[in-house]
Amino acid sequence: MKYLSVCSGIEAATVAWPNWQPVAFSEIEKFPSQVLAHHYPDVPNLGDMTKFKEWNIDSIDLLVGGTPCQSFSVAGLRKGLDDPRGNLALVYLAIAERFKPQWIVWENVPGVLSSNRGRDFGAFLGALGQLGYGFAYRVLDAQFFGVAQRRRRVFVVGYLGDWRRAAAVLFERESLCRDNPPSRETRQNIAQCLTRGVGQRYDPETETLLAQSVGSLCARTGQSISVQDAAQGHLLAEPIALAENTIGRQPLNGGNGTGYTEGGPMYTLNATGVHGVANAMAVRRLTPTECERLQGFPDRYTDIQPNGKQTPDGPRYKALGNSMAVPVMRWIGKRIDAVQEL
Repeated sequence: MKYLSVCSGIEAATVAWPNWQPVAFSEIEKFPSQVLAHHYPDVPNLGDMTKFKEWNIDSIDLLVGGTPCQSFSVAGLRKGLDDPRGNLALVYLAIAERFKPQWIVWENVPGVLSSNRGRDFGAFLGALGQLGYGFAYRVLDAQFFGVAQRRRRVFVVGYLGDWRRAAAVLFERESLCRDNPPSRETRQNIAQCLTRGVGQRYDPETETLLAQSVGSLCARTGQSISVQDAAQGHLLAEPIALAENTIGRQPLNGGNGTGYTEGGPMYTLNATGVHGVANAMAVRRLTPTECERLQGFPDRYTDIQPNGKQTPDGPRYKALGNSMAVPVMRWIGKRIDAVQEL
């Protein structure tokens, strides 16, 4: 699968899809561009995505990107598509129109669903349909894919000419049948399962964390479905191997001392309830390495030491905060692979 990544950031997609081939990136910020050059020196960074008409690249199978979310965020001014940053969503569509990839994957914050009373998102989807793409969208939360953070994002998957293949990536077959049997059972268990911590979905017998979405969590708590079943349109991927189910640092020599080390098993959010972000009564800032783990990146992925100098923490925090969650992107990639094999 050959893909073009725009608004690339530090490339969660490329970390998630090691068996696919990135044709090019498009990133303008200095530090993320340095990260891309460090890890992927053979992949060209085409820079400003608004200059896509000047790009001379090979044909692509997939276009992926998360256009800037500020104009769609509930914390922003809600200018939506009137904001220049929001208009990059339309540039994304223009790139899709020019290169006509078979697949598109687009990511944004949940605020996009209500921006301008939903008209902005409706305009985006309507334009996507006019380009010939069938599409599906869904809110996925990274906490159900093996990382210890709540991170809800809207994902749109499009397939040129067929909405069913796009829907098969994001949805389980049962949700598309519209023939769910009636139920008069009380739903007291719904609130309970939605509020359980990550560790409580850990299966001690198989040492795995079930990859589940909010939409299927209550109906399928405790179940996992293989990649083979995913090819038939089920939502849940195979269990994600759980290394430690943790992201925090471990105090030196145990206890609650002030010294911490990046090495060794990490214990934040583990079964004992001890949290690595706390030191006695104080709460400390997460380190960049811990933030990398929260997003599913390898340790020190952003510690590139540009020009031989120490990597500053600020750009690392910003780049990681703006990134997609790697496990979610990995799951989407596996789903696309499974649909491709049908």
